[in-house]
This record gives sequence, C-alpha cells and structure tokens, in this order.
Amino acid sequence: MISATDFKTGMTIIFNDEPHEILWFQHSKIARREALVKTKLKKMSSGEVVERTFRSNEKFELAILNRKKMQYLYEDGNNLILMDNETYEQRSIDKEKVGEKIIYLKEGSGVNILLHNSELIAVDIPNFVELEVVNTTPGFKGSTVSSQSKPATVETGAVIMVPMFINKGDIIKIDIRNGEYITRIKWYKKIILKILLKEKGKIIYSKSLKKIYI
Repeated sequence: MISATDFKTGMTIIFNDEPHEILWFQHSKIARREALVKTKLKKMSSGEVVERTFRSNEKFELAILNRKKMQYLYEDGNNLILMDNETYEQRSIDKEKVGEKIIYLKEGSGVNILLHNSELIAVDIPNFVELEVVNTTPGFKGSTVSSQSKPATVETGAVIMVPMFINKGDIIKIDIRNGEYITRIKWYKKIILKILLKEKGKIIYSKSLKKIYI
C-alpha cells in the first residue's frame, strides 16, 4: 500500500476496484487545512481520463500489470478473439475495451494486451498501421504531389483523407491517433510483405476453417 503523497507519474494504482495510471499529480495545501493531492488518472480498461483529488494520507494498492504481444484473429459477436503466437492459446475481449481505434484493426495483425491478475483488461493497437485502399476515386496521372485530398476506404472499413495520387490497391501508412495519412508504401515493400506472409513458419489463421497453419 502507498499513500497519495507517494504518487509518481506513470505509477498504476487500484482506484474504484480498477487499475488506473497516474498521468499527472500536484500536492496542494491551503493554510491549516489538510494537505491534498490533485490527480489526473487514466482508467486502463477503457482509456477514460478522470480528475480526482485525494487526501494526502489516503492509501492505495499498487496495480501489478503484465503486457504481452498477441495476434488478432477475428471478430465473434461483441468479442475479439486473440491468440498467443507462442502457446496458441486463444482469449477473447469485449470490443468496447478497444474503443474507437478498433476501426483500424486488421485480422492477423499484432496487438499488445494488458493483464491484471491474469484478466485481460485492455488491447493496445500500434500507433501506426499499414492498410490497403479498397475504394477511392482514381488518382490523376503524374499527381505525385498535391495539396488536395480525397476520401479513401481501407480494408478495415475506415475512411481516410488521402492525396489525389492514391489509387485502389495502394497500401498506406496511417497514424491511428488522429486518423491521418502518413505515406504510401513503396511497391517493392508491398512485394516483400507478401513474401513474408508466405514464408515457411509463419502462423496463418483461417477464420472460415477455424484452423491454424504453420
């Protein structure tokens, strides 16, 4: 147990029976009144940020969290099915715990999960993803540089504003923190990615057959 006076940025505590990360804190004392600690806390299971003020002598349990890499397999109703690539163990998590970023999550992609007391409480998608454009208006020939943009739908269903030269079939890099286009993946990198997917030893999951191939 620790008191509020022991708070540090980045520390994770149990508040309202759930793990919360301390994003910011400030000690405050007015005249002869009891010392207080103002905080901004992030609920680990949802990412919600709340502001709370505690008495300096309030006690809290430290939350022991484990992070692990897994692979997103497929969607099953309101749940996402994930797999441990080392043990092939499968786990599920409610889609709501992923939040709005789920629109960038592609089957077969890697994710980071957060465990508390062996319970899966959160899924973290990498800040940058590479997705194929499945629908957009044709690009203009020679328009490799343009200040204008157009909407493009990627393979997960997300709609991104892209430069005019982007075409259907292009793979683009996206910053999921703001949903912005970063760059187009070069043609030779697309070939390398396809080769890697077919490489011997690569784990491939078939949703339709519900089987794992090595």
